[in-house]
Amino acid sequence: MDKRNQNHFRGCLIGGAIGDALGWPVEFMKLEQIKRLYGVNGITELVLASNGKAEITDDTQMTMFTAEGLLRAEVGMRYNGISDKPTVIYHAYQRWLLTQKYTPLKEYNWIYDGWLLNLKELHARRGPGNTCLSALRSQTIGSVDNPINNSKGCGAIMRSGPFGLLLSKTDAFEEAVESGALTHGHPSGYLAAGAFAYMIAAIIEGQDLRSAIEETMSVLNKKDGSNECVDKIQLALDLVESNHPDQTAIQMIGEGWVAEETLGIAVYCAMKHRDDFKRALIAAVNHDGDSDSTGSVTGNILGAYLGIEAIPENWIKDIELSETITQLSDDLLSGFQEGEDWVIRYPGY
Repeated sequence: MDKRNQNHFRGCLIGGAIGDALGWPVEFMKLEQIKRLYGVNGITELVLASNGKAEITDDTQMTMFTAEGLLRAEVGMRYNGISDKPTVIYHAYQRWLLTQKYTPLKEYNWIYDGWLLNLKELHARRGPGNTCLSALRSQTIGSVDNPINNSKGCGAIMRSGPFGLLLSKTDAFEEAVESGALTHGHPSGYLAAGAFAYMIAAIIEGQDLRSAIEETMSVLNKKDGSNECVDKIQLALDLVESNHPDQTAIQMIGEGWVAEETLGIAVYCAMKHRDDFKRALIAAVNHDGDSDSTGSVTGNILGAYLGIEAIPENWIKDIELSETITQLSDDLLSGFQEGEDWVIRYPGY
């Protein structure tokens, strides 16, 4: 069944934000510490800040700027014939960098506009990844052919969900790979981003979750340097069929600090609990590693698959910037609109 509708687009981005926020309070904790603080089942509910909202991190912030960059690229193609998505998205990431308290680049003064920059909630540092920060501050645009570093951290995969919503499977993979390589030069870093985007696109096209994952593996297998990503996905699928408790299975996959482990953990949690969004996210964040990123990617995948109707209403209500994320989801669904409101949100070049 085709899932190109508000229910599943909103489910993807809101679901990712919820997984991000659920994992944020325990990101740097060992499982023992998590259980000591939150009980034998670990963290199971969103932690609300003083403003009554559960805080998102750089994972969701960068996902939002990815969506904004993609939609601005659409405007550029409509009005000016500009189709260089990676460069337009690179400029979006420079806008995100500005929200992280860095000085704007003089030669890029013309890119510092758009509605997201006006949201004070986005001007908060929530554990931004060093690889993303250093790559963007270097003012060098990385690519697959000219890698900027040898990083395979999860900073490229965790932001790549919007590609799978807006684009076809093949385009989503290719564009997510190129945009991942802007900051992450190791094949596992950018290929995991492409695989994640392909998976989302396959789900939106109506594929069953397992077939979407297996088809993604088939595509990955044809790419040089994909062995680490393929191996982690296969391990995740094998563990789904095992009798291991979630925490043991996740430990066998890794901690999620690197991209292929984040992808593997998300695939495991989404498949193991494919009919229960809340249970999948609780599994995805209660481990020794990068809990907000594994929660975010799991939330994107299962949110796209099940739709926002499967997400607890109080989680949707309590998440920071829920209305803005919903608007971005709806804009990705429409792809392009005529009118002043659209151009204000996504000014073309």
